[in-house]
Amino acid sequence: MKIALLTLSFLMVVVNPVFAQEESPIHGTTVLETSTSWDGKLLQYPKGEAKVTGVLLEIAPGTETGWHLHSSPNFGYVLDGVLQVSLEDGRTKQLKAGEALAEVVNTYHNGKNIGEIPVKIVVFYIGTTDQALTKMKE
Repeated sequence: MKIALLTLSFLMVVVNPVFAQEESPIHGTTVLETSTSWDGKLLQYPKGEAKVTGVLLEIAPGTETGWHLHSSPNFGYVLDGVLQVSLEDGRTKQLKAGEALAEVVNTYHNGKNIGEIPVKIVVFYIGTTDQALTKMKE
């Protein structure tokens, strides 16, 4: 249900900005607006037939995603829990419920639930029909 409301709110604000006006009973709040991923690199859309995929990920307390990368832009919004994302160079980003990020692209990273409850994060991948969402580090 939260995913549907989040998606509906996003579509109403982006597709029909009239809903974002003060007079409307429906209000939108921008949770992320950026042209770079959280490590500061410029985002670029991949070439090819576009494919958008939305995924609700649940990560149990203490669980790690494993080192992986994404070859196209993706954007996450944390619904519950606390997630720490680490890069190989030691930089980290901590996210809690209500926070969003533009994930790193073509950079290996690892996510870990550092909280006491499951992390629930909605991720939207902006890729192509012939592109895998994730590549695990060998």
